[in-house]
Amino acid sequence: MMRIIDTHSHLYGNEFADDLKNVVERARQQQVEKIFLPNINESTVEAMLSLCSRWPGFFYPMLGLHPTDVKDDYPAVLDRMQRRLVGPHPFIAIGEVGLDYYWDRSFYKEQQEALIRQVEWAVSCGLPLMLHTRSAHREMMNLLSPYKEKGITGVFHSFGGSVDEAEDLLSFDGFMLGINGVLTFKKSELSETLRHIPLDRVVVETDAPYLSPVPFRGKRNESSYIYYTLLKLADVYKESIETVAEVTRANALRVFTKVR
Repeated sequence: MMRIIDTHSHLYGNEFADDLKNVVERARQQQVEKIFLPNINESTVEAMLSLCSRWPGFFYPMLGLHPTDVKDDYPAVLDRMQRRLVGPHPFIAIGEVGLDYYWDRSFYKEQQEALIRQVEWAVSCGLPLMLHTRSAHREMMNLLSPYKEKGITGVFHSFGGSVDEAEDLLSFDGFMLGINGVLTFKKSELSETLRHIPLDRVVVETDAPYLSPVPFRGKRNESSYIYYTLLKLADVYKESIETVAEVTRANALRVFTKVR
Protein backbone atom coordinates (compact mmCIF):
# COMPACT_ATOMS: atom_id res chain seq x y z
CA MET A 1 0.00 0.00 0.00
CA MET A 2 1.32 3.43 -0.95
CA ARG A 3 1.41 6.45 1.35
CA ILE A 4 1.32 9.71 -0.57
CA ILE A 5 1.77 13.30 0.60
CA ASP A 6 0.43 16.13 -1.53
CA THR A 7 2.75 18.92 -0.39
CA HIS A 8 0.89 21.79 -2.07
CA SER A 9 -2.87 22.03 -2.54
CA HIS A 10 -5.48 24.78 -2.14
CA LEU A 11 -8.52 22.66 -1.36
CA TYR A 12 -9.92 25.43 0.86
CA GLY A 13 -10.75 27.44 -2.28
CA ASN A 14 -14.26 28.14 -3.49
CA GLU A 15 -13.64 25.75 -6.38
CA PHE A 16 -14.27 22.89 -3.93
CA ALA A 17 -17.21 24.34 -1.99
CA ASP A 18 -19.78 22.00 -3.50
CA ASP A 19 -18.00 18.65 -3.30
CA LEU A 20 -15.11 18.90 -0.86
CA LYS A 21 -16.10 15.76 1.05
CA ASN A 22 -16.01 13.75 -2.18
CA VAL A 23 -12.67 15.32 -3.15
CA VAL A 24 -11.22 14.22 0.20
CA GLU A 25 -12.65 10.74 -0.17
CA ARG A 26 -11.20 10.34 -3.67
CA ALA A 27 -7.81 11.46 -2.38
CA ARG A 28 -7.93 8.87 0.39
CA GLN A 29 -8.97 6.16 -2.07
CA GLN A 30 -5.88 7.06 -4.10
CA GLN A 31 -3.79 6.52 -0.92
CA VAL A 32 -3.12 10.19 -0.20
CA GLU A 33 -2.51 10.25 3.56
CA LYS A 34 -1.70 13.96 4.08
CA ILE A 35 -2.31 17.22 2.26
CA PHE A 36 -0.34 20.39 2.99
CA LEU A 37 -2.16 23.70 2.49
CA PRO A 38 -0.19 26.83 1.55
CA ASN A 39 -1.97 30.06 2.39
CA ILE A 40 -2.58 32.87 -0.14
CA ASN A 41 -3.66 35.99 1.78
CA GLU A 42 -5.55 37.13 4.86
CA SER A 43 -8.91 36.10 3.45
CA THR A 44 -7.96 32.44 3.06
CA VAL A 45 -6.58 31.74 6.53
CA GLU A 46 -9.82 30.90 8.29
CA ALA A 47 -11.10 28.67 5.47
CA MET A 48 -7.79 26.83 5.50
CA LEU A 49 -7.81 26.36 9.27
CA SER A 50 -11.41 25.15 9.09
CA LEU A 51 -10.33 22.26 6.85
CA CYS A 52 -7.57 21.36 9.27
CA SER A 53 -10.05 21.29 12.17
CA ARG A 54 -12.54 19.24 10.19
CA TRP A 55 -9.95 16.65 9.10
CA PRO A 56 -7.17 16.69 11.73
CA GLY A 57 -4.09 14.71 10.82
CA PHE A 58 -4.99 14.91 7.13
CA PHE A 59 -4.75 18.63 6.32
CA TYR A 60 -1.85 20.78 7.56
CA PRO A 61 -1.75 24.61 7.22
CA MET A 62 0.95 27.09 6.24
CA LEU A 63 0.97 30.87 6.71
CA GLY A 64 2.15 33.39 4.16
CA LEU A 65 1.29 36.14 1.70
CA HIS A 66 1.47 35.06 -1.94
CA PRO A 67 3.63 37.39 -4.07
CA THR A 68 0.79 38.32 -6.41
CA ASP A 69 -1.20 39.46 -3.37
CA VAL A 70 1.53 41.87 -2.25
CA LYS A 71 0.08 45.38 -2.62
CA ASP A 72 0.74 48.82 -1.10
CA ASP A 73 -0.72 47.70 2.24
CA TYR A 74 1.53 44.65 2.57
CA PRO A 75 3.36 45.87 5.76
CA ALA A 76 0.09 46.08 7.70
CA VAL A 77 -1.10 42.76 6.28
CA LEU A 78 2.13 41.07 7.35
CA ASP A 79 1.88 42.66 10.81
CA ARG A 80 -1.51 41.04 11.31
CA MET A 81 -0.41 37.70 9.91
CA GLN A 82 2.74 37.64 12.01
CA ARG A 83 0.68 37.85 15.19
CA ARG A 84 -0.66 34.39 14.36
CA LEU A 85 2.86 33.04 14.85
CA VAL A 86 3.12 34.26 18.44
CA GLY A 87 2.84 31.41 20.93
CA PRO A 88 1.52 27.96 19.99
CA HIS A 89 0.21 27.80 16.44
CA PRO A 90 -0.71 25.10 13.91
CA PHE A 91 1.39 26.22 10.95
CA ILE A 92 3.91 23.78 9.50
CA ALA A 93 5.64 26.25 7.16
CA ILE A 94 5.79 29.81 5.89
CA GLY A 95 4.07 29.86 2.52
CA GLU A 96 3.08 30.35 -0.11
CA VAL A 97 5.59 33.18 -0.46
CA GLY A 98 8.01 34.27 -3.13
CA LEU A 99 8.47 36.38 -6.24
CA ASP A 100 6.27 36.49 -9.34
CA TYR A 101 7.08 38.90 -12.16
CA TYR A 102 5.38 36.99 -14.96
CA TRP A 103 2.36 39.24 -15.50
CA ASP A 104 3.11 42.36 -13.49
CA ARG A 105 6.30 44.00 -12.22
CA SER A 106 4.66 47.04 -10.65
CA PHE A 107 5.29 45.68 -7.13
CA TYR A 108 8.81 44.49 -7.92
CA LYS A 109 10.42 46.03 -4.84
CA GLU A 110 7.49 45.35 -2.49
CA GLN A 111 7.48 41.64 -3.35
CA GLN A 112 11.14 41.39 -2.42
CA GLU A 113 10.65 43.29 0.82
CA ALA A 114 7.67 41.10 1.75
CA LEU A 115 9.61 37.94 0.96
CA ILE A 116 12.60 38.99 3.06
CA ARG A 117 10.33 39.62 6.01
CA GLN A 118 8.67 36.24 5.66
CA VAL A 119 12.00 34.45 5.25
CA GLU A 120 12.93 36.05 8.57
CA TRP A 121 9.77 34.52 10.07
CA ALA A 122 10.94 31.12 8.87
CA VAL A 123 14.36 31.62 10.42
CA SER A 124 13.04 32.86 13.77
CA CYS A 125 10.31 30.21 14.01
CA GLY A 126 12.41 27.34 12.69
CA LEU A 127 9.91 26.63 9.91
CA PRO A 128 10.48 25.63 6.28
CA LEU A 129 9.47 27.83 3.36
CA MET A 130 7.07 27.10 0.52
CA LEU A 131 8.57 29.25 -2.22
CA HIS A 132 6.87 30.43 -5.40
CA THR A 133 9.20 31.68 -8.14
CA ARG A 134 8.00 32.79 -11.55
CA SER A 135 10.10 34.84 -13.99
CA ALA A 136 12.33 35.70 -11.02
CA HIS A 137 14.97 32.99 -10.70
CA ARG A 138 17.97 35.28 -10.43
CA GLU A 139 16.22 37.66 -8.05
CA MET A 140 15.25 34.72 -5.84
CA MET A 141 18.82 33.41 -5.74
CA ASN A 142 20.18 36.84 -4.87
CA LEU A 143 17.63 37.34 -2.11
CA LEU A 144 18.08 33.90 -0.52
CA SER A 145 21.87 33.74 -0.69
CA PRO A 146 22.45 35.64 2.59
CA TYR A 147 20.28 33.03 4.35
CA LYS A 148 22.13 29.99 3.05
CA GLU A 149 24.17 29.72 6.24
CA LYS A 150 21.12 30.24 8.48
CA GLY A 151 19.76 26.77 7.87
CA ILE A 152 16.68 27.66 5.84
CA THR A 153 14.76 24.72 4.42
CA GLY A 154 11.71 24.25 2.27
CA VAL A 155 10.31 23.52 -1.18
CA PHE A 156 10.76 25.34 -4.45
CA HIS A 157 7.16 24.89 -5.53
CA SER A 158 6.10 23.99 -9.08
CA PHE A 159 9.60 23.63 -10.42
CA GLY A 160 9.77 23.64 -14.19
CA GLY A 161 13.17 25.06 -15.00
CA SER A 162 16.46 23.96 -16.51
CA VAL A 163 19.18 21.73 -15.08
CA ASP A 164 21.26 24.82 -14.27
CA GLU A 165 18.34 26.39 -12.42
CA ALA A 166 17.73 23.17 -10.50
CA GLU A 167 21.38 23.08 -9.47
CA ASP A 168 21.14 26.69 -8.28
CA LEU A 169 18.09 25.90 -6.18
CA LEU A 170 19.46 22.66 -4.76
CA SER A 171 22.64 24.37 -3.65
CA PHE A 172 20.41 25.14 -0.66
CA ASP A 173 20.86 21.82 1.11
CA GLY A 174 17.58 21.81 3.00
CA PHE A 175 15.34 22.33 -0.03
CA MET A 176 13.37 20.06 -2.35
CA LEU A 177 11.89 20.65 -5.79
CA GLY A 178 8.08 20.47 -5.89
CA ILE A 179 6.91 18.50 -8.95
CA ASN A 180 3.32 18.55 -10.15
CA GLY A 181 1.16 17.90 -13.22
CA VAL A 182 3.39 20.02 -15.47
CA LEU A 183 5.62 16.94 -15.65
CA THR A 184 2.92 15.15 -17.66
CA PHE A 185 2.39 17.90 -20.24
CA LYS A 186 3.28 16.92 -23.80
CA LYS A 187 5.63 19.86 -24.42
CA SER A 188 7.22 19.83 -20.96
CA GLU A 189 10.98 19.30 -20.85
CA LEU A 190 10.88 18.60 -17.14
CA SER A 191 11.36 14.84 -17.58
CA GLU A 192 14.77 15.42 -19.13
CA THR A 193 15.74 17.89 -16.42
CA LEU A 194 14.76 15.51 -13.64
CA ARG A 195 17.04 12.81 -15.03
CA HIS A 196 19.86 14.97 -13.67
CA ILE A 197 18.21 15.43 -10.24
CA PRO A 198 18.33 12.78 -7.50
CA LEU A 199 14.94 11.47 -6.42
CA ASP A 200 15.82 12.29 -2.81
CA ARG A 201 15.56 16.00 -3.67
CA VAL A 202 11.99 15.81 -5.01
CA VAL A 203 8.53 16.06 -3.46
CA VAL A 204 5.18 15.77 -5.22
CA GLU A 205 2.32 18.24 -5.23
CA THR A 206 -0.85 19.08 -7.15
CA ASP A 207 -1.29 22.85 -6.74
CA ALA A 208 -5.01 22.04 -6.91
CA PRO A 209 -7.19 23.47 -8.39
CA TYR A 210 -4.47 24.41 -10.89
CA LEU A 211 -2.11 22.49 -13.21
CA SER A 212 -4.11 19.29 -13.62
CA PRO A 213 -2.01 16.45 -15.02
CA VAL A 214 -2.78 14.60 -18.21
CA PRO A 215 -5.41 13.08 -18.66
CA PHE A 216 -7.27 15.83 -16.75
CA ARG A 217 -5.46 18.84 -18.19
CA GLY A 218 -7.81 21.81 -18.55
CA LYS A 219 -10.10 20.59 -15.77
CA ARG A 220 -10.12 21.41 -12.07
CA ASN A 221 -7.24 19.69 -10.34
CA GLU A 222 -7.61 17.75 -7.07
CA SER A 223 -5.35 15.79 -4.78
CA SER A 224 -6.34 12.35 -6.08
CA TYR A 225 -4.79 13.26 -9.44
CA ILE A 226 -1.34 13.25 -7.85
CA TYR A 227 -1.26 9.58 -8.87
CA TYR A 228 -0.58 10.62 -12.48
CA THR A 229 2.39 12.76 -11.49
CA LEU A 230 3.80 9.87 -9.48
CA LEU A 231 3.24 7.53 -12.42
CA LYS A 232 5.25 9.81 -14.69
CA LEU A 233 7.97 10.23 -12.06
CA ALA A 234 8.22 6.44 -11.81
CA ASP A 235 8.84 6.34 -15.55
CA VAL A 236 11.47 9.10 -15.37
CA TYR A 237 13.40 7.44 -12.53
CA LYS A 238 12.81 3.85 -13.69
CA GLU A 239 11.43 2.91 -10.30
CA SER A 240 8.11 1.48 -9.17
CA ILE A 241 5.38 3.97 -8.34
CA GLU A 242 5.40 2.58 -4.79
CA THR A 243 9.08 3.38 -4.41
CA VAL A 244 8.64 6.91 -5.78
CA ALA A 245 5.68 7.52 -3.47
CA GLU A 246 7.60 6.36 -0.42
CA VAL A 247 10.79 8.28 -1.24
CA THR A 248 8.92 11.53 -1.93
CA ARG A 249 6.90 11.03 1.24
CA ALA A 250 10.09 10.64 3.27
CA ASN A 251 11.53 13.74 1.58
CA ALA A 252 8.45 15.75 2.56
CA LEU A 253 8.61 14.65 6.18
CA ARG A 254 12.30 15.51 6.28
CA VAL A 255 11.46 19.11 5.36
CA PHE A 256 8.17 19.55 7.23
CA THR A 257 9.41 18.46 10.62
CA LYS A 258 6.27 19.52 12.51
CA VAL A 259 4.25 16.85 10.67
CA ARG A 260 4.01 13.42 12.21
